[in-house]
Amino acid sequence: MKYVLKRLALGVLILWASASFVFFLMRLLPSDPVEIILGENARPAQIEELKRELGLDKPLWVQYINFLSGLTRADLGRSLISNERVTDLILSHLPYTGTLALFAIILTVLLSFPLAILATIKEKADLPVFIVSTAGLAIPNFWLGPLLILFLSVKLRIFPVSGAETPAHYILPAITLATALSAYLVKIIRKSIKEESNKPYILALSSRGLSRNRIFLYHILPNAMIPIITIVGLETGALLTGTIITERVFSIPGIGTLLIKAIGERDYPLVQGLVLFIAAVYVLINLLVDLSYPLIDPRIKLGGDLEKR
Repeated sequence: MKYVLKRLALGVLILWASASFVFFLMRLLPSDPVEIILGENARPAQIEELKRELGLDKPLWVQYINFLSGLTRADLGRSLISNERVTDLILSHLPYTGTLALFAIILTVLLSFPLAILATIKEKADLPVFIVSTAGLAIPNFWLGPLLILFLSVKLRIFPVSGAETPAHYILPAITLATALSAYLVKIIRKSIKEESNKPYILALSSRGLSRNRIFLYHILPNAMIPIITIVGLETGALLTGTIITERVFSIPGIGTLLIKAIGERDYPLVQGLVLFIAAVYVLINLLVDLSYPLIDPRIKLGGDLEKR
């Protein structure tokens, strides 16, 4: 419990730092939401009136205190553009990003684990899997996405071009995201299993007459899961930010699309709320990953650090 409380306190500090950073960074950008809303031909009186309505006429430190005060009440404010609650906007777009992330992480696991295990069990498959995973890491999302649309949507008409109306709409963007994620995870799984396979206790188990499959399933794979679980957790969190480009390519109205739109419109409260939400997801996932370690390996205990008993 002490460890959890310590991590939660650290998480709160990280969220405060993230929120403060984006608060001041947004105000350093050229132009402001008032200019965007009213246009270049707006009269000075109109500009001043709208600034008063939006609270942007107050000194920066007053705006910052009001922002922090709202956070203590779990109030992210209202969008300067649409006047909708930031929380409502995030919740309305979250299902699209959540669905895409779910499709992508499932596809990543289904691709990476069999390939990595095949590469460690079959020596002849090691080099081809290494080449495929390296190629997957080298392909950027902004290139792969349009390529998949061109061949599988436009030419072959197998999948929809864009949108998020049906599960079929998520397949191509999920493939786009899962390609690089799977390639990276294959390398991690392959390395972790090989390192575990070369430890002395594996030789001792073999000398006792245990079958190779039994050793792999009950000893090598469970003990190799710690770094694998860590990477899967981090990749799950990264999908919230990594979907920004993919959502734009496939016209999916998720968190990434909303963030890009909010930055373009200088919608301060919405950008701050989205960044805070993404940071909170990262903090939560990292905490859950750490808490899962003792369940995977009972020798690990949670203290100031992760320690071996």
